[in-house]
Amino acid sequence: MNIDEQALHLHKKYAGKITTALRDIPDSKEKLSAYYTPGVAAVSRHIAEHPEQLRDYTWTNNLVAVISDGSAVLGLGNIGPEAAMPVMEGKALLFKHFANIDAVPIVLSVHSVDEIVATIKAIAPSFGGINLEDFASPQCFEIEQRLKQELTIPVMHDDQHGTAVVVLAGLINAMKVVGKKLTDTKIVLIGAGAAGVAVAKLLYLYAKPEIITVDSKGIIGPNRADLTEEKRYLANLHSNYYHSGQLRDALKEADIVIGIARGNMLTREDIAVMNKQPVVFALANPTPEIMPDIAKQAGAAIIATGRSDFPNQVNNALAFPGIFRGALDNHVTRITDEHKMAAAEAIASLIDKPSASFIIPSVFDERLVPTIAKHIQ
Repeated sequence: MNIDEQALHLHKKYAGKITTALRDIPDSKEKLSAYYTPGVAAVSRHIAEHPEQLRDYTWTNNLVAVISDGSAVLGLGNIGPEAAMPVMEGKALLFKHFANIDAVPIVLSVHSVDEIVATIKAIAPSFGGINLEDFASPQCFEIEQRLKQELTIPVMHDDQHGTAVVVLAGLINAMKVVGKKLTDTKIVLIGAGAAGVAVAKLLYLYAKPEIITVDSKGIIGPNRADLTEEKRYLANLHSNYYHSGQLRDALKEADIVIGIARGNMLTREDIAVMNKQPVVFALANPTPEIMPDIAKQAGAAIIATGRSDFPNQVNNALAFPGIFRGALDNHVTRITDEHKMAAAEAIASLIDKPSASFIIPSVFDERLVPTIAKHIQ
């Protein structure tokens, strides 16, 4: 049975991946009366008078909504809300398995920014945090920003920030292996979607390296007339020398290339024009921008992918369970850039002796969630 057949079999066998469980068993008449009518009325009256204590009396203290409209599902594109539900259930499974956070998958059949924001705001009182998932760019930027401004619970678009945190963690350790400072590097970023923008922003905030971003039309320079607000930001992260050109032009003497675009975009010849000991993060799934064996033959010192069957997997699951665990436990109302940088450093710190094949810890490392969580305060 191949992986596709196994996935279909298991999902149908269990009719999904998650369920709810009781924290206590109402095994007596008195307890049932306390948990429901008439006793629950006292709890409702108390919360009505003290709404700030909602999390003390309900499961909102440990509850995250995993929300998507299905417009940009990883590797599948705009498949709609119904088809996105298995992915959202999978995210809820990861929250529970790795961080013991209860998560509810929610798919929306609305797609405008105003409708999405209004819908999420309307249901937000039911939750302790909001994990946005698989919203298309550029709408995802405005959706997250507005929700962060208008809600008093933590909100994070994981496609953006989970990726950025793990990329930064990997690069912190990669620089130790190749003996370079991230601040002094030249980075080429392939892809200017949600994840690409977030990676660029976090890397620049952390170390201010030179970052040249390339999209389907070439180098994103300040002179291009087709730039969105996010691409205008990216155009200012490098010197004017790189105002135009194609991918190969950007890669000349680059120290790091980060691909968050599509498979097979990089060749052996591309890696060969980079600086000595180039670092290659080829993160497209399921097919990387360049396969690890080809990158290694071309001289890459360190290679990371988004796949679990190669070393150095850049996986969002390394970051978001610990970030939300810390946010919930420490009553954090807003996940900040400082939190994300602290999470990246925490992930990197779990590797005592980084090597070319070991710059990122395993998602199954039991130290991961508690180490990140204590830095989210």
